[in-house]
Amino acid sequence: MNAIRPWRTIERRQCRQIMVGDVPVGGDAPITVQTMTNTPTEDAVATIDQIRRCEDAGADIIRVSVPTVEASAAFSKITKAARVPIVADIHFHYKRALEAADAGAACLRINPGNIGSSDRVAEVVRAAKANGCAIRIGVNAGSLEKDLLEKYGEPCPEALIESALDHIKLLQDHDFHEYKVAVKASDVFLAVAAYHGLADAVDCPLHLGITEAGGLIGGTVKSSIGIGSLLWAGIGDTIRVSLSAEPEQEVKVGFEMLKALGLRTRGVRVVSCPSCSRQGFDVIRTVEALEKRLEHIKTPMSLSVLGCVVNGPGEARETDIGITGGGQGKHMVYLSGVTDHHVQSEDMLDHIVKLVEEKAAAIEAGEAVAFDPHAAQETQAAE
Repeated sequence: MNAIRPWRTIERRQCRQIMVGDVPVGGDAPITVQTMTNTPTEDAVATIDQIRRCEDAGADIIRVSVPTVEASAAFSKITKAARVPIVADIHFHYKRALEAADAGAACLRINPGNIGSSDRVAEVVRAAKANGCAIRIGVNAGSLEKDLLEKYGEPCPEALIESALDHIKLLQDHDFHEYKVAVKASDVFLAVAAYHGLADAVDCPLHLGITEAGGLIGGTVKSSIGIGSLLWAGIGDTIRVSLSAEPEQEVKVGFEMLKALGLRTRGVRVVSCPSCSRQGFDVIRTVEALEKRLEHIKTPMSLSVLGCVVNGPGEARETDIGITGGGQGKHMVYLSGVTDHHVQSEDMLDHIVKLVEEKAAAIEAGEAVAFDPHAAQETQAAE
């Protein structure tokens, strides 16, 4: 599609690739979606239950705090139970990093400068190498080193970048190169500027995030502006949407960002109108119900839900399955962009769910493909 629509093209920043467990990050690998548990790590059962919900939502990588000896003891149970790589979140206590590496961590999230002496950094690096762990350097505007705050007067892009480069040097001095870097801030402008500068300065994968972004709605908006603009510029290899919401919500928002930019596809992409007095059915409640009932669908496909015939037919022509509101409780159903049949209001929800499930099953079985309305145009352009 991009060949005939160059305005859709995103040229990803070139960087080297590292492995986080069995998940590649950077290079030409898909941009991964991360989240972080918020249960007490010491409670392995509760943490594993939360990890399972995040895995079901599509998380590629999950981070778990390891602040105490008791958390370290539970961590090995957690990594064994997880189906995705687990990142150990470490602050200050270098021994927790050593324990996590031995307990199955796929990656250690640290600030090398907070670990202590060069000898302690060397120990962490040795443990990471011995256990095949990657390391994420996590620079945060809220916890910049005192000397950088004194030098720059306040958190600024240059300070975040300098902090990241200093931490990178600590790892490189110990011949460790399996790292990725984040320079997060709650200020969108600061974070975006720092990531742009860092992207030009290093060749490692970048972990994107707007930290302390806020609640589900406000945090989603801030993160979409910040992370979305960076991804659109080709910057970023893995993302975590930081929300004061359940971790699985972070995963869902992250995937919606990537889907909106055409960078990842997973599950049903819903196109729906905001509704108005022309609507032939309750669009808002219908979309809410469909999104909930179709959460189990992992197959990439598209569904349009439009309340009336003004934009409905045009949007339906672009999707696998479409529903357009009509009069007297009778609505038009579109299949692969073509009008197919009508359905009554009382049967509509069950009917649409059934159609989506059947199309997803056919795609998974290799008996059908997701509808691409532009495929014919691409073929014509190629000829």
